[in-house]
Amino acid sequence: MIWVWGGFVLFILVVLALDLGVINRKAHVVSVKEALIFTVAVFAMAALFDVFVYFAYENHWLGLGQHMDRVDGVVNDGRLAAVKFFTGYIIEVSLSADNVFVIAMIFEHLRVPAKYQHRVLFWGILGALVMRGTMIGLGAQLVARYHWILYVFGLFLVYTALKMLWSKADETADPDEALVMRLVRRVFPVCQDYHESHFLIRESGRLMLTPLAVALVLVETTDLIFAVDSIPAIFAITTDPFIVFTSNVFAILGLRSLYFALAGAIAKFRYLKVSLAAILGLVGIKMLVADWLKDVIGPSFNFYLLGIVALILLIGVLASIAALRREERAAAADA
Repeated sequence: MIWVWGGFVLFILVVLALDLGVINRKAHVVSVKEALIFTVAVFAMAALFDVFVYFAYENHWLGLGQHMDRVDGVVNDGRLAAVKFFTGYIIEVSLSADNVFVIAMIFEHLRVPAKYQHRVLFWGILGALVMRGTMIGLGAQLVARYHWILYVFGLFLVYTALKMLWSKADETADPDEALVMRLVRRVFPVCQDYHESHFLIRESGRLMLTPLAVALVLVETTDLIFAVDSIPAIFAITTDPFIVFTSNVFAILGLRSLYFALAGAIAKFRYLKVSLAAILGLVGIKMLVADWLKDVIGPSFNFYLLGIVALILLIGVLASIAALRREERAAAADA
């Protein structure tokens, strides 16, 4: 089992090394076209990896697919493991949309130059991999020892969904007033100006953080906060640590390119927040009634869940586009 974990981590490190050391070796403004190409590439890698998941679990390569999944009480065969991986991946990518909006707000507030934003997100991804890996490991141990914690996760997701619906659309926190910002400035000296892509500089004989380092701390904190929602969401699909971790990693890997592709347009998708709340509520309820669903629908209920999640996202996007077009026609008529 350790070989498959080590091989996957090595593969991700190679991808990141090629990204920073070859493709984006020089600081530059990432275009929407470039971001879309990388987004499609990550999606293709996730799809190919899902093929590996199918055969690995079907044939029990390297010890995979030999333990009971505590969510539905069955051992994952190839088809079931592949469906759970892809469902988890789609849900994690969907939940990243809110993260994209907050990151855009942080960059705008701190006036991070566009050509250095990629560097912040790159190192932010490395930190996110470590944090989420730790949280997934702890979560898997808790679920293995205390099955009832799945119901706690389910109730938490339903509560989060309702809270998301109740919150106002324009409710955004000022990064400068955030507790983490105050702590950083209190503990570490922070210089006023950016110094190219450096996170640390030496001024008057002492080390100082640059605003780019502050942006990195805020991005890491943002991911930690969003992980509190996303980790329980993936445990609603499966408790298999390998599927949970790999689906999260591919979603995080695509977060950077997703930001550059959507940051300028995310505010236009006004009903996306409603869709995300519906998805959180759906997976929370699914976690609470998983045993009943398995008896009524059978083991294929995870496949149906994937279809429902995709449909909810599509409805949110189409409704947002329709509303935007109505406003444009109304504005044109008034003019």
